[in-house]
Amino acid sequence: MKFIRYQYGDEEPRYGWVLNDVVGPVEGSIFHAYRRMEANIPLEKVRILSPVMPSKIIGIHHNYADHAELFGEEVPDIPRCFFKPPSALIGTGDVILLPPQSRQVEHEVNLAVVIGKRGRWITTNEAMSYVFGYTAANDVTARDLMRRDRGPERGKGFDTFCPVGPWIETDLDPVDTMITCRVNNELRQMTSTREMIFNIPQLVSYISSFTTLYPGDLILTGSPAGVDVLRPGDKVEITIEGVGVLINWVEQEIR
Repeated sequence: MKFIRYQYGDEEPRYGWVLNDVVGPVEGSIFHAYRRMEANIPLEKVRILSPVMPSKIIGIHHNYADHAELFGEEVPDIPRCFFKPPSALIGTGDVILLPPQSRQVEHEVNLAVVIGKRGRWITTNEAMSYVFGYTAANDVTARDLMRRDRGPERGKGFDTFCPVGPWIETDLDPVDTMITCRVNNELRQMTSTREMIFNIPQLVSYISSFTTLYPGDLILTGSPAGVDVLRPGDKVEITIEGVGVLINWVEQEIR
């Protein structure tokens, strides 16, 4: 099932469900108890928002061997984690802003895991029961600032640096799913999730060993090789097979 967070006209943002390009509202919490109302709003009539408002966003460095090799890094023996602030979130159709501090902002396609219930010290055997669904994400990164700072906090944390969407898909087998990134219709990144070094149960278990996971939290599972620079005017399309397409445009931020 596809769950969407949207705004219709002047109404407050809310959750809904999508069927055949028609949206129906959801009463209650999609992570607890809810009721689906009639789907009667055309999808093109709503503004699609970031599908979740997480307490935290956890990303994984170098979870594809070709990405590690691209940056001269050894394949990690444990997941290498970083955090992106929730203030970086935007939805499909929103604009990625290139900050004036950077000259090398790059795209990174990710399959994103949406956590469905609170958990700590989760075992790999039970990890999938904590997964609510999946969505597409772009881990936008100011590569030059990461090198300069010797850390990811600023380079991955700018406002608009975490496009996510267009919705959450709960009926996806993530073991062998194609993920791609196109910029101005040029294919930049493409791989299957079967190439991940650490799979989703391993990531959920590892992350829960040091931080409590809450409903709506996001895990960005890593990006393959092919990252490249974004420029003003670019159109970025992140596609997750079985989920959908996340589309954003790029503009220069004006101070």
